[in-house]
Amino acid sequence: MPRASSATFAVVGARVLPIDTDPVEDGVVLVRDGVIEAVGSRSDVPVPEGVEVVDAAGGWVLPGLIDAHVHLGVWEEGEGWAGIDGNEATDPVMAAARAIDAINPREQGFDDALGAGVTTVNVNPGSANPIGGQAVALKTYGGVVDDMVLRNPSGVKAALGENPKRVYGEQKKTPSTRLGVALVLRKAFSAARSYQAKLAAADGSPVETDLVSETLVKVLDREIPWRQHCHRADDIATALRLAEEFGYDLVLDHGTESYLIADLIAERGVPVLYGPMIVSRSKVEVRHRSIAAPGILDRAGVQVSIITDHPVVPIEYLITQAALAVREGMDRDAALRAVTVNPAQVLGVADRVGSLTPGKDADLAWWSGDPFDLSSRVLRTWIDGVEVYSYDTEAGRGQVRPR
Repeated sequence: MPRASSATFAVVGARVLPIDTDPVEDGVVLVRDGVIEAVGSRSDVPVPEGVEVVDAAGGWVLPGLIDAHVHLGVWEEGEGWAGIDGNEATDPVMAAARAIDAINPREQGFDDALGAGVTTVNVNPGSANPIGGQAVALKTYGGVVDDMVLRNPSGVKAALGENPKRVYGEQKKTPSTRLGVALVLRKAFSAARSYQAKLAAADGSPVETDLVSETLVKVLDREIPWRQHCHRADDIATALRLAEEFGYDLVLDHGTESYLIADLIAERGVPVLYGPMIVSRSKVEVRHRSIAAPGILDRAGVQVSIITDHPVVPIEYLITQAALAVREGMDRDAALRAVTVNPAQVLGVADRVGSLTPGKDADLAWWSGDPFDLSSRVLRTWIDGVEVYSYDTEAGRGQVRPR
């Protein structure tokens, strides 16, 4: 995504939480041409003459929040069947399918994200297939999805457990069991290894294209991570086993029971994207979901991010889940990292977003107060230095910049 050019401005007077450095009281965030130029106290960061000043006194300024697992734009709310494009459930192996081809950037959920200070998301295919397709990391503002892209693909979505079992079991096809799901994954990676060897042997000569294996070779070569949907501890163990067998970079999505084997996950150095958290025990795989889990994982040494799985939990409640995790014992700073810099690192975009660091994109949100106080709200959101959302306190409503 090209960085947008905008006028220089300074947000002043707020409590600034850069994430990668200590909080700054009565701080200044100086933005120039869509990039953060400086962050610090008023004495350390003088505001140049003629620069627009945004007086945020009494508020808090944070980097834009990041949700590393959503279905924004591919699972549209209120659209019925017409808005459901997340699962191509006609073949268990859909590695070549791309989420970007199904995203409607004008879906209401993108506006909701801006109003909640969420400026980056990772849009995944669904979990009907053992291999669902390619995810994409996006900014949450834009009229054309191609102009919103941070990284594409940002990973390949795969699923273990009940969802692929149910979908293909109902069709009387493989896989209909957990062992069948694992078999499908092994076959696909074995075929990709053969394709990889064929490419090496060809030494640059043309090879018949295999879009599925071509994608999986990128996973084997660790160009992109393997995003493994799994809830139960036994499925997580299978995910770890497969990653060790084939040697790819693994990310555990959901990880509902990951806290039960947190030490093993930490030992393997595998990140967990935990959530959704504030949901009912609607299926067997989430009956042991725990709001305390992110804190348990963090204390065990696991890099943990918090996710909504929007629309399962509406994206505006990303920060709410983080606040609840703090209530249940998670370190406050760790919870902030779990919705900023940690997901940025998982998505491979930490050079652009995730903290208020000079040189990074000017994606930031001005909050009326402590974001973990549920009475606080976002007053303004900027992406690439462009104000894309503002809240009118007199009218009592927010407004998104026209796309």
